[in-house]
Amino acid sequence: MKQKMAKAVNDQINKEMYSGYLYLAMSSYFQTLNLTGAAAWMRVQAQEELGHAMKLYDHLIERGATVTLEAIDAPPSTWDSPLAAFEAAYEHEQKVTGMIDNLVRLAREKEDYAAEAFLQWFVSEQVEEEASVSDVVNKMKMVGEAGGGLFMIDRELGQRGAPSDSDASES
Repeated sequence: MKQKMAKAVNDQINKEMYSGYLYLAMSSYFQTLNLTGAAAWMRVQAQEELGHAMKLYDHLIERGATVTLEAIDAPPSTWDSPLAAFEAAYEHEQKVTGMIDNLVRLAREKEDYAAEAFLQWFVSEQVEEEASVSDVVNKMKMVGEAGGGLFMIDRELGQRGAPSDSDASES
């Protein structure tokens, strides 16, 4: 694996770890609002992001590249509203999609076909990630400030299960 590609994948590991931190911060925020379903949803999301980081980590190891772990930036800890938190999550996922697209572009430029093939999983995953968060944003916009509607959405969000061990090896 070429050094520039390995560096870019290492950078993405850091970004995925940051994503995990961000979603843990959002989980904590929702706990303070007694929105335990949203808190659980974000906690599962944090686990997924850490799984993504490990998938990238394993790819570097398998390719004989060196993993270089850097400091992880602190995420925000509060948002103006539950909707604002999910909108921030959606914007974050769009940003991550751009990062993955840049990695694919670099893999093509460097003719690293193994990396390009590997990254296709992340391309598909980002479509799912954006759609999942967008769905919550749209539902929250529909109910507005209605407490009953938010309660129902929170209950639905709490139904999201934790990733299984087999999901972790895939994610």
